[in-house]
Amino acid sequence: MPQFTTLTSRVVPLPVNDIDTDQIIPARFLKATDKQGMGDNLFADWRYNPDGSQKRDFVLNKPEHRGAQILLAGDNFGCGSSREHALWALTGFGFRAVICTSFADIFRSNALKNGLLPIVVDSKIHHELFRLLEHTPDLTLTIDLARQALVLPDGKSIHFPIDGFSKACLLDGVDELGYILTFKSEIAAYEAAHISL
Repeated sequence: MPQFTTLTSRVVPLPVNDIDTDQIIPARFLKATDKQGMGDNLFADWRYNPDGSQKRDFVLNKPEHRGAQILLAGDNFGCGSSREHALWALTGFGFRAVICTSFADIFRSNALKNGLLPIVVDSKIHHELFRLLEHTPDLTLTIDLARQALVLPDGKSIHFPIDGFSKACLLDGVDELGYILTFKSEIAAYEAAHISL
């Protein structure tokens, strides 16, 4: 899993509430077991016409949003089924963080395990961010995970919550298994001391 320490990026606004995992990645793409190329299918039904051409008016297809790594979404992002492919699509496209007022619990857990930082802000800040993007479409934000701070261009810092274990894993760039493996020598010593006869 890639390390997440600080990130400064432009922001893609997607002010749609209740975006579920079937909208993030439609069910027809779930047969894949490889993350490779999954980003091509992110929001496929919203991004592409039936002939496979891009819909020019969809936000991810606009040139000014290419390369942006932060998604500002509507309320209740990631609801629906627990498909991990949704995270693979978001990270495969290049997103490192999603900002929202609330996330579905399973989606939030899966996001943290896949290197995508779900940032919860209150509704007042949420509205302020969308308003800022209307006036400044190339708005950049900085995320400082160690400080748990979302920093606006004017220097205003907004605290966001994250549990200590997930924060440590993201900062070190390890998943749960990687974290356990950091204790490999201790585990080996314990097993050696407890070999049953």
